[in-house]
Amino acid sequence: MADSLIIIPTFNEKENIEKIISKVFSLEKLFHILIVDDGSPDGTAAIVKKLQSQFPNQLHIEERAGKLGLGTAYIHGFKWALQRDYQFIFEMDADFSHNPDDLIRLYNANLHDGGELAIGSRYVKGVNIVNWPMSRLLMSFFASKYVKLITGMPIHDSTAGFKCYKRLVLETINFDKIQFIGYAFQIEMKFKAWKYGFNVVEIPVIFTDRTEGNSKMSEGIFFEAVIGVIQMKIKSFFRNWKR
Repeated sequence: MADSLIIIPTFNEKENIEKIISKVFSLEKLFHILIVDDGSPDGTAAIVKKLQSQFPNQLHIEERAGKLGLGTAYIHGFKWALQRDYQFIFEMDADFSHNPDDLIRLYNANLHDGGELAIGSRYVKGVNIVNWPMSRLLMSFFASKYVKLITGMPIHDSTAGFKCYKRLVLETINFDKIQFIGYAFQIEMKFKAWKYGFNVVEIPVIFTDRTEGNSKMSEGIFFEAVIGVIQMKIKSFFRNWKR
């Protein structure tokens, strides 16, 4: 039984899904993968199911009826993981923007270096992004600066989606009270982990934009987060953060 589960939400990732699964399973550490597929019409789920015959104990899939939001996909995966004995739960994209080789670095940051939430950070050492247009890079970079200013979190990359949680972090956060299901979900999870006093560490990674498939990101998602961060900060004054 692996101690680590990687949750990968998918919607129309047929170009990438087999390659990312094969790459993760080629690593020297044993990982399990849970695909949370939101009814991909391109056959992503069928590819995963076919691969399950090769990896019957390592590869799992949960299918949902339609696009229900990134946040709800991860929460579905978190609940699935907590029903089992995984001690380290990862978030990762299917499109190789997150380098699978960095999974072991995130794992070690929590296992050996005192982390409880390890973030694969694009901004902790300069700006480490490849193939993004300048407009999107600037929007992402200044979004993290904005979040840091409003919330006070000592985190350089608050919008990162490449993370490793220790089990206790997810057991502590009440998923039923998560406010956001889109882009701001990533910010909210970090904010709550930090407010509960967990040790959040940033590991520098290089983020490479997808070369196959289509991005799900839009400017509207960014702007939604701008207002959401203020609401989240105000609500935090009325919460008990003891655990």
